[in-house]
Amino acid sequence: MGIGVLAGFVFGERAAIVQPLGDLFIRLLLMAAIPLVFFNLLAAIASLEDVGLLGRLGIKIFTYYTLTTIVALTLGLAITAWVQPGRGFELTETVSEDFDEIPGVVDVLLDLVPTNIVQAFAEGNVAQIVVFAVLLGIASLLLSEDQREPLQKIFESVAELLRKLVALIMRFGPIGIGALAAATVGRYGTSLFGPLALFIGAVWLAQGLMVVLYMVLLVFVGRSPIEFLKKTGPLYATTAATCSSLASLAVALDIADKRLKIPTAIYSFTLPLGAQLNKDGTSVMLSAILLFTAQAAGIEFDLASTLTILLVGLILSVSAGGIPGGGLVAALIFVQAFQLPLEVAAIVGGIYRLIDMGSTTINCMGDMVGTVLVARSERGSETTSV
Repeated sequence: MGIGVLAGFVFGERAAIVQPLGDLFIRLLLMAAIPLVFFNLLAAIASLEDVGLLGRLGIKIFTYYTLTTIVALTLGLAITAWVQPGRGFELTETVSEDFDEIPGVVDVLLDLVPTNIVQAFAEGNVAQIVVFAVLLGIASLLLSEDQREPLQKIFESVAELLRKLVALIMRFGPIGIGALAAATVGRYGTSLFGPLALFIGAVWLAQGLMVVLYMVLLVFVGRSPIEFLKKTGPLYATTAATCSSLASLAVALDIADKRLKIPTAIYSFTLPLGAQLNKDGTSVMLSAILLFTAQAAGIEFDLASTLTILLVGLILSVSAGGIPGGGLVAALIFVQAFQLPLEVAAIVGGIYRLIDMGSTTINCMGDMVGTVLVARSERGSETTSV
């Protein structure tokens, strides 16, 4: 990745010639992620003796995801209000206002249940796949032992096969990550020194504070932040390069298993769910873009509006896709919901990848920290050492 960044600065936009190598790496990861999630979770549930574990995991991880997302939205607002990158910024471009509406809470919950599981697999809807795998896994526990045993062996064998596939793909990782780093810096590197540098800095500062929060939580449960970062480092190289939570999911699962030694029944449930539902980095970006636009338009929010921002931001962060650029669409819907000028698209869209690198990294780091915390709470200290 370091070589790629250096090449991007040296060759500038010409470094984009290696972009196809990076795109190939992303496609390989996406290829492996969905079946790995499905069979990993099936194998974990089929081996359970305590079905109540899933209920406990669900309550704990949903509570963690909700609270950290609210904190992320608040930090995005607070830091942007302090830095004020939008003051005096002129919005001159025009953007189409043809965007989807904000989904309701009931719609978000109903959307977790697939009506067509084949479509869920085709679209890479991780949350729906997780729900289907959980229900199918529970159904397998209701079978007699003679019927369940061969299914369990099949699930475990396929899951192990897919883990080997991820290991094979990761051999190509240094080349793919280096290519993506070179292409990104070559194309966007100069934006770090332009008029939008203040906005980028505000977003990165808020996201950095989220990292501090995660490290404090790890210390609180007796884990070493330094050791955690060492063992999960390859994940953040992947997130920064691919800007895709879904593409990085296969790497996250592999690290949780091999490096953090977290029980399969825990990480197979919490990490895929987090890839769809928990987007702390995206939440920082959403609130920062909203306030940046409001500052440029000369509009101030009162306390009631701030509470509404937090609620709407929470819903939109859940519905944002875990793919490169998915958060930008959510940001445009967010801006439109508060009747602010959509010219922000012409501004932020040009440097969005620089923001998305941090957003995706924070998203996946938050998932991993939450997984460690839940594993610790399940008294699995002997198997969750980081």
